[in-house]
Amino acid sequence: MEASGCDIHLVSSTDSPEFGRLKWAVSHSSIIGLDAEWKPVRVHQATFPPVLLLQMACRLLNQEDSPLVVFLLDLSQLPLPDIHHLLTHVFLSPNILKLGFRFKQDLLYLSSTFRSHSGGGGGFNRVEPYLDIASIYSSHLHHHKQTRKKTNSLSSICQELLGISLSKELQCSDWSLRPLTQHQITYAALDALCLIHIFHVFQQRLLKQGTIQSLTEVEYSDLNLGLRQILREPDNSSRILRTTYCEAVEMVRATMLEYPRRQLEASLKKSSWDSSSIPPMDYTLLQIVRQYGDKLILTESDGKPRTSKKKGKRKSSTGFTCKEKQVDTIDDWQGPPPWDSLLGGDGCPKFLCDVMVEGLAKHLRCVGIDAAVPYSKKPETRELIDQAIKEKRVILTRDAKLLRHEYLLRNQIYRVRSLLKNDQLLEVIETFELKICEDQLMSRCTKCNGKFIQKPLSIEEALEAAKGFQVIPNCLFDRNIEFWQCIDCNQLYWEGTQYHNAVQKFIDVCKITSTD
Repeated sequence: MEASGCDIHLVSSTDSPEFGRLKWAVSHSSIIGLDAEWKPVRVHQATFPPVLLLQMACRLLNQEDSPLVVFLLDLSQLPLPDIHHLLTHVFLSPNILKLGFRFKQDLLYLSSTFRSHSGGGGGFNRVEPYLDIASIYSSHLHHHKQTRKKTNSLSSICQELLGISLSKELQCSDWSLRPLTQHQITYAALDALCLIHIFHVFQQRLLKQGTIQSLTEVEYSDLNLGLRQILREPDNSSRILRTTYCEAVEMVRATMLEYPRRQLEASLKKSSWDSSSIPPMDYTLLQIVRQYGDKLILTESDGKPRTSKKKGKRKSSTGFTCKEKQVDTIDDWQGPPPWDSLLGGDGCPKFLCDVMVEGLAKHLRCVGIDAAVPYSKKPETRELIDQAIKEKRVILTRDAKLLRHEYLLRNQIYRVRSLLKNDQLLEVIETFELKICEDQLMSRCTKCNGKFIQKPLSIEEALEAAKGFQVIPNCLFDRNIEFWQCIDCNQLYWEGTQYHNAVQKFIDVCKITSTD
């Protein structure tokens, strides 16, 4: 991969031919790699540095072998209000897959740059669909388990997957000086360009594994006929009606947008801009977006600069902190919780405990708190997140890696620091200010998290309910005790010695004052 293998355009004026090419390329791109550069900042700087250069590498017309074009947007020269609409459209277009390497910090600085500029049009708080190359590499492309704990830089990933050395010597250069040197231009272009090449490796691996599929040669021969001619044939028209949405979209795209390569290159000279003209993604790209696509979202708390020195920042010999793209971790709880009535919740605390804190889930149920566990025993990260969002729960975990997942909002996850279950319970109660009283104790099913039937069962009713399901000890027959049944799993409970011991235990752990 060389920067000389593609066109590089430095865009510093909206009246320039380069800006016209940018508008056309964006409206005909299926994938865009994003990166940004700014002047190195002092360690304790209280404000975000302005982004001085935004790199956009474009893959055109849904084709892997189509021309790659890199645009370097000089934000120190361009009028920000004039390009705000263009960037907003790129970041939110469902027909463009955005690639980044831990791009959240870049987006934060970029948003701050536009907000602080008078008439800048406001910032940016969302990029979707989005793929983080760092996450894709760790989850699907990295095979050396012995070095898994090592933080992988973009340079090392390029070396492993592409066999090229991506020099980072200019990372801490002064990007505010103009004109930019040719070395700076090449370096900046490569940073965005390599994202598309790495994605191509990922795409080819998925195709080889059969994880995603491309349209067959037969289907492509049909596409070349043109949609109108296909519909004239009875057999073909019935097949189209049975086809998937993705294939139908691909047929339309192929019918309208199969330009020869020479025509494509010539059309880059045009300057027309129509945000509605972006063609839909092809079939294989749609599958990748649906299976692996993510959202990059900035919350209100992200907009507050942190003046403390962060672990992982690399300090240069000049005393400045260089851009070291580390995924932000969620160290402290950021409310309000998703069950809050202001967010459309019912006001009842709800948690989702992953496999690392399953014992905590049972303790929370014992004190009457709704604490679910994942649907499957070994859930994928995305499945865990989807369950939490759907049920308006906060994920409780001790897995630091899970906190780095950019699809999560800060009010959707909390990292439990304590190791012992009793201490974990107290930590959650204090962090979320949960109100625990004696009447709540042992009011939920510890097996499935369900609630009990409100009316207690007699011994006769309990025996009937337990037939072929649960054995009730004979020693309980002549005792005047109440039975309780879970609404969801039908498990029976009774107020025996074990029950009273558990109640007393949680009275002591939670320091509950008796109301008697």
